[in-house]
Amino acid sequence: MAQARKAAPRAASAKTKIPQLDWSEAQPAAVVLISGPEAFLADRATQAIRAALLEVNSDLEVHDVDAASYTAGELFTIASPSLFAEPRLIRVEGVEKCSDAFLEDTKRYVAEPADGTTLVLRHAGGQRGKALLDLVRGGAGGGIEVVCAEVKKDQDRLAFVQAEFRRLGAQVTPGAARQLAAAFSGGIGELAGAIGQLVSDVGTRISEDQVSRATEGRVETNAFRVADAATAGRAADALVLLRQSFSTGTDPIPMLAALNMKVRAMARVYGAGGSGGQLAKELGMAPWQVDRALREVRGWREEDLARAIDLAAETEWRLKGGSRDPEYALEKYLLFVAKRGRV
Repeated sequence: MAQARKAAPRAASAKTKIPQLDWSEAQPAAVVLISGPEAFLADRATQAIRAALLEVNSDLEVHDVDAASYTAGELFTIASPSLFAEPRLIRVEGVEKCSDAFLEDTKRYVAEPADGTTLVLRHAGGQRGKALLDLVRGGAGGGIEVVCAEVKKDQDRLAFVQAEFRRLGAQVTPGAARQLAAAFSGGIGELAGAIGQLVSDVGTRISEDQVSRATEGRVETNAFRVADAATAGRAADALVLLRQSFSTGTDPIPMLAALNMKVRAMARVYGAGGSGGQLAKELGMAPWQVDRALREVRGWREEDLARAIDLAAETEWRLKGGSRDPEYALEKYLLFVAKRGRV
């Protein structure tokens, strides 16, 4: 059976003694704890473990267990040696909702895992089952932990898009990656599906034009076109694009979110010294994001940029019920940004 390679713990507590791996590094071990709320990544990790085991032995037995409806003795029955000693993969879902019987049996099991068996414990979060998690993280069973944190930050979504294209052997321009991340702003499962379909339909070199055609004017993509025009100082173009979006029933909230993301990026790089690469590392941004923000912040005064941040919060309040004319409020903010505060 493949052994988990050593990895530096990620945000681990002092009690964590086992390797903590990213979802993309998932591999078999006697006990594998898959933790975190991102269900899509957890499923990817589980699939990777199953594939690795099947590659070694095609006779793999796979058993699925629901921790919430678990009955006493079930785990030991499944893990008990068979006549032909086939390797086993036991996948347990819903450990955060587990029964008392599951907790008791699994704590006993991880103290002495069965030979030739991989036990995968999926815990999405919460306090239920914490004693078991602490036991596994403390080294019982000699396992590993695969961390599937929620992918919600703009930078993390972009990183996922780029990694997904690499996984498929494809190349994507930075602008096209950003468009995709914006166009599919919901679950990353939908985003991954869109990337797979795009590569299948278009090929392995993806440009912004191809993404624009494929997304067919999704709301979030239009939002970034408006924001791009505003931060580039093209006030008339930005206003026309905004009103066109309103005429097709676009919600103002995604438009505001796209504009705010760019304004925040400008505020982060304003007055910063050093190369683009250095700033990217210091600010936790992609190098192309830093370069673009540095271009867009030219001509801004510090006091006007600070006012833009305040106006962003005020506009959000107006869009969420604080004004009878939210479209006008967004237009006002858009023009403030497009004219770099000189209104």
